[in-house]
Amino acid sequence: MDYTIEQQNILMDTLPEFLKNDILALEEGRKNKSTLLDCLWGEVYGSINSAFYGHAITEKEADFLREKYLGLEPR
Repeated sequence: MDYTIEQQNILMDTLPEFLKNDILALEEGRKNKSTLLDCLWGEVYGSINSAFYGHAITEKEADFLREKYLGLEPR
């Protein structure tokens, strides 16, 4: 996915709060070397899917978020 830094910032600003919070928790967990990273990863995965299927984000945005935060290849 090719998003500019500005587009990434706009995307993050427009994400649903639950997804934003889960991404921030995952990033914080990585920073602090949390033993709960698998749980935090799963929360972000589920939140991305929930936002996508709830029509809060597009498929392209979901793919971008999965790649950026979860290390998953786009579909």
